[in-house]
Amino acid sequence: MVPIEQYIEFAQNHMLLVGALVVTLAMLTHNLLGSRLRGFKSVSPAEATQLINREDAVVLDVREDNEYHTGHILNSVHIPLGRVKSRLGELEQYRNKPVIVGCRSGSRSGHVCSVLKKSGFESVYNLGGGIMAWQNANLPVSKK
Repeated sequence: MVPIEQYIEFAQNHMLLVGALVVTLAMLTHNLLGSRLRGFKSVSPAEATQLINREDAVVLDVREDNEYHTGHILNSVHIPLGRVKSRLGELEQYRNKPVIVGCRSGSRSGHVCSVLKKSGFESVYNLGGGIMAWQNANLPVSKK
């Protein structure tokens, strides 16, 4: 067993390394627990596919126009991030369905998930890894 003094000495001699560890752990904790505390869950592309097929979930793509036109999930609703709040009325018809929000990598969509939850949407999911994860899972995209 290593005495606590050696840990302290290591930390003092390697402050940058210890700082990087603390930041990494904080980011992981935020990533794992943050969405749950905000009231929505992150789903993998496979889980999203199940929600779409079994529960008629709607996919909301919040990427910018140029990103959306490079390839998007079939039948997704496209509202760029900056216009979501002003266009919430368009999403009212989906209030009682699961809504999967996606962007390029899963970051911007987390913000929109919070907006939807605050607006009373019950079943809100963030597509973990975004459209990049969707494509990496060899799932189809449409360019129409």
